Amino acid sequence: MISPEQLQTIAGKIDGQVLNETVVSGLRGEYPGVHFTYCMDDDLPNNVPLFEGAGFNLYLVDGREHCLRITDNYENASGIVIAEVIGE
Repeated sequence: MISPEQLQTIAGKIDGQVLNETVVSGLRGEYPGVHFTYCMDDDLPNNVPLFEGAGFNLYLVDGREHCLRITDNYENASGIVIAEVIGE
């Protein structure tokens, strides 16, 4: 489970940073029970982020079944996708 407060805290840690694997690796170390994935936001078409930040969006991942899927259910979430948004 990932709480809304935890997602907000993580968003605060990301805000203002240049997104890269170092940032994601730091979050993995700080939150060992949460699976983090980093990608570009346009890799997630037809999905609605639960948090929209400056230059990034956050999505929750449900890993309870065989395949991972994006979810809006905090109770079923086991991971977070950090999706970088590139301005046009």
